[in-house]
Amino acid sequence: MEPNHHPPEPGGAPSADGHQSSLVLHINGVTQTLTVDHRTTLLDLLRERLGLTGAKKGCDHGQCGACTVLVDGRRANSCLLPAVAQDGRQITTVEGLAEGERLHPLQQAFLERDALQCGYCTPGQICSAVGVLAEVAAGFPSHVTPPTADPATPVELTDDEIRERMSGNLCRCGAYPRIVEAVREAAQ
Repeated sequence: MEPNHHPPEPGGAPSADGHQSSLVLHINGVTQTLTVDHRTTLLDLLRERLGLTGAKKGCDHGQCGACTVLVDGRRANSCLLPAVAQDGRQITTVEGLAEGERLHPLQQAFLERDALQCGYCTPGQICSAVGVLAEVAAGFPSHVTPPTADPATPVELTDDEIRERMSGNLCRCGAYPRIVEAVREAAQ
């Protein structure tokens, strides 16, 4: 007996078989209308369906940060996000940070500071650092932010702040000192 397959309904509704939904994502400034299986993660959608291979599958458990992308400007581990739950969101991958041939300041700083070795974690590190700079500018405190810090002003970006805020992104090569330098340089 042939399985009962129905095309997805428009407008984000699940298909009649209940396993797929249509959704709209704004990825790196391009609007994409997609039909996605409910089990598909954002990471797998980006890499396997859209060819955006910057975000890497490291641990596939949200522990290493290699898959970090920006969702509505906030950093997130794409391996943990169901793609269908991102309907209507703005997704930025490392491929979407540069403006034409001009690299994003963090991409440029990582190159100039030699803040990478094998490069596997670098796209996630850079996307996370973009999120860090936005959090700092918005006054979001971290564990090491002094309790006397004014939440209405940007947080002072010390090396301890950078290390704390980037702690969810692992580098097996140990390029951490250069990563801190690159983030500090880009922040200036």
